[in-house]
Amino acid sequence: MSSEDVECSSKTKRLHFLLIPLMEQGHMIPMVDLARLLAAHDILVTFATTPVNLNRIRPIIDQAAASSLPIRFVELRFPVVDVGLPEGCESVDLLPSMELILPFLNALSLLRDPLEAYLRIPDKVGWPKPACLISDNLHHWTVDVARSLNIPRLIFHGPSCFFLLCDLLINRHRAELEAAVAAASDGFTMLRGLPHPIRVSKHEVITLLPSDPDKSKFMETIRVAEESADGVLVNSFIELEPWYFERYREEKSKPVWPVGPLSLYQEDLDVKAARGKASSIDNKILFQWLDRQEVGSVVLVSFGSFIRNTMAQRIELGHGLEASGRPFIWVVKEVVDKQVPGAEEWITDFEKRVEGRGMIIRGWAPQAVILGHVAVGGFVTHCGWNSTLEALATGVVMATWPHFYDQFLNERFVVEVLKSGVAFGIVEPTNLGVENGNEVEVKVKREDVKRVVENLMGGGEAGEERRRRARELGEQARTAMEEGGSSWKGLQDVINYVSEHQRKYQGANISS
Repeated sequence: MSSEDVECSSKTKRLHFLLIPLMEQGHMIPMVDLARLLAAHDILVTFATTPVNLNRIRPIIDQAAASSLPIRFVELRFPVVDVGLPEGCESVDLLPSMELILPFLNALSLLRDPLEAYLRIPDKVGWPKPACLISDNLHHWTVDVARSLNIPRLIFHGPSCFFLLCDLLINRHRAELEAAVAAASDGFTMLRGLPHPIRVSKHEVITLLPSDPDKSKFMETIRVAEESADGVLVNSFIELEPWYFERYREEKSKPVWPVGPLSLYQEDLDVKAARGKASSIDNKILFQWLDRQEVGSVVLVSFGSFIRNTMAQRIELGHGLEASGRPFIWVVKEVVDKQVPGAEEWITDFEKRVEGRGMIIRGWAPQAVILGHVAVGGFVTHCGWNSTLEALATGVVMATWPHFYDQFLNERFVVEVLKSGVAFGIVEPTNLGVENGNEVEVKVKREDVKRVVENLMGGGEAGEERRRRARELGEQARTAMEEGGSSWKGLQDVINYVSEHQRKYQGANISS
């Protein structure tokens, strides 16, 4: 038997996982981490997405090839123009208008034909057919793909079990909650069935349960597809939310496995800095600047991949950071600066005023790596779950500035349940986090920015307790991902589950 034959034989005995992420940075990044983590566990992985998204993670693809990780990155044509979307808009953050989100989500099923065409191609190097399909929960069309292959279909959930359970309870008690918030003078009501006193607003109830018929139809399709899944993977860890994991498992009546924080996947620093896409700043310059700062002194300000504040709000934020006297890194979206008259000039002038104490990053920043640096002591965040979890994993306290959807509930989880953050006090959501840069709306004034940052980085005894709690959560997160930890075991349980399914399937075929 030749060496190639031996290699092919060994591959046919290994499990092959097919991963299909949602094309949005907050969903794409952890799924890439999951692919590499599975490959490190000797699993063959096919990662299927569109050309634009593959190009964004090119450094990761190159690193996987150089490391001989058994991952195939497969390009799927996504005919966005055929459904009225602009050319190249293959990710949510690339959409020019949030009104296009629903057409984008409805178009996801167009990926089925190119995926099935790829799966029909005979394998030339001996990889077996997929033994499992893991997809984002919004890829409802993968139900039929998994059935055709007769393999388990597992859901990858980006949010926490806290949010998933709150979402479930809001859906279950919709009519009651709508009546309660309508009658409440402040527009809030308690969400019953939780061990912590969590209040939800009329905006959250409406956002989580859209009344638009088309949106409702899409969400019902997602719900039905999710019910048929064989199990759920969650980017979180048991120690962070033990009660919520247990209760969510009870509600779903199926396996729910913790596999996070996936941002703690061990790797080379330069590769970690390229998670999502290449950094917009020279990492050497960035880390030289950080190395000059005192331990725990720097505030990171970042609002995720497609949050857009108004020009007026950015001016207030900048003045507040300047007045705080704290060293900071502020990530500003490049696309906004180019679109809004005067924005670049203002940022350039601001940079000169805070030179040495403040650093501006235009575009994409290696957020997880920055948070992991010892100089960073606080994080002003929009409360997207990836960002929240990256801060928790690195033991950094947060100042919460939510914009929409799950972010308000994530804020309550951080501030009220975990007690490792302070709130800016945002009540009104922004329409899917995107604001017209020419608007003059300001939700947080400069004096409030200064006050919250001072509280975040100082805060007396309460501040010390928040930092102690954050450090404790960071240690628990690292332990969870280490060999023998709760999330390490969770991923091993996923592999064992798929292996057992394959063994039973093969045994049934032999007996028949």
